[in-house]
Amino acid sequence: MTSETDGERSLTPFAGWVRFLETTSPELIAKRLPPVPDTAALTAHYPELAQVEVTEVVIDGPAAMPARLYREPGHASGSALVWAHGGAFVTGDLDMPEANWVGLTLASRGVPVLSVEYRKCLRGVRFPAPSDDVLAAWLWAVEHAGDLGAEPAGLHLGGASAGGNLAAGVAKRLRDGAGPLPASLLLAYSVLHAHLPAASADLSAKTAALDDLFLTPDMSEEIDLNYVGAAERLTDPYAFPASGDVAGQPPVYVLNSDADFLRASGEGYAARLAAASVPVRVEFEPGSRHGHLNEPFTPAGERSLDRLTAWLTSPPAI
Repeated sequence: MTSETDGERSLTPFAGWVRFLETTSPELIAKRLPPVPDTAALTAHYPELAQVEVTEVVIDGPAAMPARLYREPGHASGSALVWAHGGAFVTGDLDMPEANWVGLTLASRGVPVLSVEYRKCLRGVRFPAPSDDVLAAWLWAVEHAGDLGAEPAGLHLGGASAGGNLAAGVAKRLRDGAGPLPASLLLAYSVLHAHLPAASADLSAKTAALDDLFLTPDMSEEIDLNYVGAAERLTDPYAFPASGDVAGQPPVYVLNSDADFLRASGEGYAARLAAASVPVRVEFEPGSRHGHLNEPFTPAGERSLDRLTAWLTSPPAI
């Protein structure tokens, strides 16, 4: 008979992580995770962030989900961003730098941010639950655009990694009648395909050079299947936005990490958008790896925030 310990040892790293998240108290999970820089640490390093006001809100949608509104009084560009963090659809929160650092930084540059939370795909929760939560947050932002210091036409939608998937899927739902389209879509190192496109020779060489690569194509497929819950749902164009019709969307900015297998997904999606006459710009951050917006105090993260700022505050020249 196989013992529980042996069974746990037979799990893949992602499956083991999911089991841990599903069976462990939030307090013990917090102790297991590495500490992240909080707002005090971020403002100590970047003093300009101290002027940003942060307001906790609750989005009244299918599930009452928390969100944070970042604004700097008297400093507005006319644009605002609804932003979803990543975390493989199973983890991540509003305190992680990919949410908090992004929100503080963009708001300090005149772009208010609504950083949104969503249900995680644990304990039977699956797509479309997290997509529904991001859609509800978008519709809330449209209704409360004045609180974000922007007109509805100045609202942008975006996210990183799994959050980028959710943002892109919601954009397709909006195109198909769920609500007003965003002014543009910003996707940072996002998973957009259920099965990643083949990596280029350059990408293969860069990932092969990493001695601690954690997000492999096989793991990405595990994450994707856990997200939707059943293999037949992997073709859902709202779950994986690179599938199905991609036409009729607003301008899209795709920012990829350099040594990251998801870069193939971002590049492949950008190519499909361009072929469908959707305005798109695709860039990658040299020397970066997956999740680099979750790494404050690093040149790659700082440069990428500069890229996002430029896209949001200047008319896209594509």
